[in-house]
Amino acid sequence: MKPKVATCLWYDGVAEEAVSFYTSLVSGSEIGAITRFGPDGPAVMVEFTLAGAPFQALNGGPQFNFTEAASISVTTADQAETDRLWSALTSDGGEEGQCGWLKDRFGMSWQIVPEPLSRLLGSKDREAADRAMQAMMEMRKIEIAALESAYAG
Repeated sequence: MKPKVATCLWYDGVAEEAVSFYTSLVSGSEIGAITRFGPDGPAVMVEFTLAGAPFQALNGGPQFNFTEAASISVTTADQAETDRLWSALTSDGGEEGQCGWLKDRFGMSWQIVPEPLSRLLGSKDREAADRAMQAMMEMRKIEIAALESAYAG
């Protein structure tokens, strides 16, 4: 069944390439229907899911670009998954940002958020949580061991 609500991402001719890349990175993702200009033409709309979340990718043309005002946030289980996604998404023209943010080569902003980050920052021990927050503010890619060390004091 087609989802009632899906986020639509606007691309300039690279929607199918972007979707193939994204679904290869996030487990539980898949490409759905592809609407094309003619039987062998380029994709107009690509429906896909990232870990079950519905998206659409539209080849709408050059009129609009992505901004940091919207991003895809991925919660990672551990440092290995964080490192893998960070490396893949910043490769081939992607850009690192601060505090777990990056832009991929297509211009889409992502937040790569290790699961322990929420636990540490949300701790009832506010002094320890503040130390973890200060450590995170100095990072680009989130480093779990450094956060845990700062938290421990």
